[in-house]
Amino acid sequence: MEDAGGEEEASLFETSHVLGALLASSPLLARSWDRCVAATAAASGFVHGDDGGGGTVYVAFSGLQAALSAAGAGAGVAGGGADAFAPVGLGGDTARQMFAPLVSADPDAAAGEPVAVQALALQSFLKLSGSPDFQMLLSQIRGKAVVFTGHSLGGNIAALAALHYLCISSSSSTYAPAPPVLCVTFGSPLLGNEALSSAILRERWGGNFCHVVSQHDIVPRLLFCPMDVIPAHLIVGMQLQQWPARPSQAGVVTAVTSCMTDTDKDALRLMIQAHVGAVAMEQKLDSPATLGGSSYRPFGTYVLCSRDGAACVDNPTAAVQMLYATFTSWSSPVMESLEAAHSSYSNLLLKIPQHLLRKRYLRVDDAPATSNYDAGVSLALEATGIDAKATEASTVRQWLKTSKRVGRRPSLNCAHLATKLGRIAPCRAQIEWYKALFDSEMGYYDAFKQRQSFKKFTNANMCRIKLGQFWDGVLMMLDSGKLPHDFHRRAKWVNAARFYQLLVEPLDIADYHRHNLHRTRGSYMLHGRQRRYELFDRWWKEKGCTATSINVTHATAPSSSRRWSRRSKSAGLTQDPCFWARVEDAREQTESAQSERDPVELAMKLEELQEFERYADDLVASKEVSVDVLAPQSSYTLWVEEWKQFKLRDEVKTMLLQF
Repeated sequence: MEDAGGEEEASLFETSHVLGALLASSPLLARSWDRCVAATAAASGFVHGDDGGGGTVYVAFSGLQAALSAAGAGAGVAGGGADAFAPVGLGGDTARQMFAPLVSADPDAAAGEPVAVQALALQSFLKLSGSPDFQMLLSQIRGKAVVFTGHSLGGNIAALAALHYLCISSSSSTYAPAPPVLCVTFGSPLLGNEALSSAILRERWGGNFCHVVSQHDIVPRLLFCPMDVIPAHLIVGMQLQQWPARPSQAGVVTAVTSCMTDTDKDALRLMIQAHVGAVAMEQKLDSPATLGGSSYRPFGTYVLCSRDGAACVDNPTAAVQMLYATFTSWSSPVMESLEAAHSSYSNLLLKIPQHLLRKRYLRVDDAPATSNYDAGVSLALEATGIDAKATEASTVRQWLKTSKRVGRRPSLNCAHLATKLGRIAPCRAQIEWYKALFDSEMGYYDAFKQRQSFKKFTNANMCRIKLGQFWDGVLMMLDSGKLPHDFHRRAKWVNAARFYQLLVEPLDIADYHRHNLHRTRGSYMLHGRQRRYELFDRWWKEKGCTATSINVTHATAPSSSRRWSRRSKSAGLTQDPCFWARVEDAREQTESAQSERDPVELAMKLEELQEFERYADDLVASKEVSVDVLAPQSSYTLWVEEWKQFKLRDEVKTMLLQF
């Protein structure tokens, strides 16, 4: 892999600065902000309309109702916001149904941190989503390009609306690509924990979220603080200041604004700086200690704005570092008030394009740029509002470079993986040769299970382990965002994963039963199957394959109603990767049924065995099994004989006639 230095020299532009300039000079942010302003006065809590050309629908959400709700519940009083802004899991029935792909994205999620989001945002969104107006909106925008947007708490609601829309779009149309969706937030608090960030990353939705943050806005950084010290009244108060209070709500607003007036702003800045700095330091440690801070973490792309421009970072770790560094840099000659910093996005969106139109140059007192890449980093540094001589400048430069490398690295990693895939081809060939060697005797499943020809078995087993390590490494890279967002939909990798699965999973099943793990742990399909195979099944389903090729849809559970189009000759590999696990279960079930004395239990076991018989007959008749399945000494052939003999018993004949 090429070194970082070579990659930097070859880059003519700095991604962070170029993307920031592109966003700032496009109408996207300005149009989104205009909708946010309109949503502030909307009684329904949101407004929507197209971009004038009819191509994109903008949906803007207001956070005022959420702020009023929090203020009325006591979160508007200093120290009373722990409940309103605490993270809550998406385990409730309604939330789980609305965000099912996120909650169930990782099969191992139950053993780790559950996906959680901000309590106030979730409560407000669930209340809004149940309204007839919102349901009508979903039906109107379905299948269209949509921009969800919101300011402050409205941004949190917009992000949940976007996540819900992505969830229902991905669930309702497995084979068609999801419609273009973008969520643009302005000065919004953090929404969820690291589990949410990871789930969004796994679903490849990180690029659908754009968070605009000004240099000195405390609100996007406030939830890095522990729950017991968060001054929730500031978030609530700043939101309420965007809307003239109605007479019935004047008392609540007055109470909140009086708390804001009494807040020690300098002490607050120092507190936020300390806690964001603690999170930033935690991320730098190889083995970070568990700190007593917040569990909130960023996701998506962060657009860090100042009067001098905007820079983008799309790596969560870099986002935390940049949020810290830009907040601690006090280069502004006139310090804005907390309220002004939170509500100044209109001015920023006006000044940034004007600044970009002026001639850009690097001042002579700046450190000389050694390459075009370094010059781009300097422009990005200037755009974030950090002076080149500031203490934080060196750290920010490094994180801008890291973010840029991470942004380009997925495509490079994918290219290198293709090379590695070619290098492990001999391992696949070795197992194919091992399979061909035993196809006419007992089949490679039983040969591997019984360790026939020990030297050949050892070679095949080493190849099995090496292939498993390769694919586990691929999934680890995919989970950590080191591969392209559409990696799991690329035909090359879906087909390669599927071929590997059909070739090697029978050996994993044989290894599982050879060590009698089915007796100590339980059924292979329930307790022994590797996560990689479950994900490969999902990739294959999402590919939308038909039954005329390798088909996983029929492999999930046997059914007599399934039929495949007929082949002219046997498949090269059995098309159900769990077929041998089903055979082993059937053999155990047959053995158990032979000694069963309870008529009810016997009837249940016979019905299950007959169901498997019909399923297997369908596979064999349609030639969806490899020739090794029908080998004279294979486990399947032996089971067929055992089952035939068992069915000759009088009591069994009588029961089978009832089915």
